[in-house]
Amino acid sequence: MSRVTFFEVEILDYKTNKQLCFLDKVEPHATIKEIKSLLYKCYPKLYPARQSLKLHRSGNALKDDDILENLPVGTTATMYFKDLGPQLGWTMVFLVEYIGPLFIYLLFYFRLPYIYSQKYTFTSSPYPVVPLACACHSFHYIKRLIETIFVHRFSHGTMPLRTMLKNCLYYWGFSAWLAYYINHPLYTPPSYGNQQVHYALIMFVLCEAGNFSINLTLNNMKSSGTLLTRFPYPTRNPFTWLFFFVSCPNYTYEVGTWIGFTIMTQCAPVALYTLVGFIQMTIWARGKHKTYIQQFKDYPGLRVAIIPLFL
Repeated sequence: MSRVTFFEVEILDYKTNKQLCFLDKVEPHATIKEIKSLLYKCYPKLYPARQSLKLHRSGNALKDDDILENLPVGTTATMYFKDLGPQLGWTMVFLVEYIGPLFIYLLFYFRLPYIYSQKYTFTSSPYPVVPLACACHSFHYIKRLIETIFVHRFSHGTMPLRTMLKNCLYYWGFSAWLAYYINHPLYTPPSYGNQQVHYALIMFVLCEAGNFSINLTLNNMKSSGTLLTRFPYPTRNPFTWLFFFVSCPNYTYEVGTWIGFTIMTQCAPVALYTLVGFIQMTIWARGKHKTYIQQFKDYPGLRVAIIPLFL
């Protein structure tokens, strides 16, 4: 039986079934990523990141590292193309998402015109917790920006522009909402005064330090590339000891940061933002926890996803 030397690949539009291109003499060991590059040569606007290729209209998208000869196709493979729309790299996505809240909050803190009543324009709150909250909020997003640029290692993956716009609406919208109330002229300080604020500040600072420590540890473990070849483990840094109990302590510390900010400001919109963030991070953490268990047979059984010994 003779070995197949080349494949032929027909690419159709998944909506209209119209043929977009026909690729002949494709190497059997060609990857989907390479096929996307060939399609890109035919349609320069369709760069690989915005391409999705499937074997069936309703099937799952093929992975970039899938090899043609390993797919359940004949010598002539038919693939369906879907345009994912404009894409942005992860670094750009996070920079845009985090810069917005940083500056939006300051608009309310300085009480620019037309935000509150005219008589309060460019005035300041008499309560020390208000500038403290502004400093904490600004520090949080400046830290995120610094981590995005200098700490995190992102894959070459991208995010659809429309998804990024939804994320910006979430981050920017919540920041404006909570900033409006915290900096409002009628805002009243926490019920238990400075003691409540000081304890909350300690919690906020410790959790920020813990989050940064975890992010730095994860970055150091990715010695080459962007994937972990070993599951995360504690180091000499005490903040990383949370790895003994949870798979994603970065999310644990992040939730702790916003709980501290909620206690500090005693503001309902902050509490809601913390709750929504906790739900989303729990979903991410459980997904990552499941991946670790499947990927590493010796994964510690004591660990849970995000809340030690509980969740």
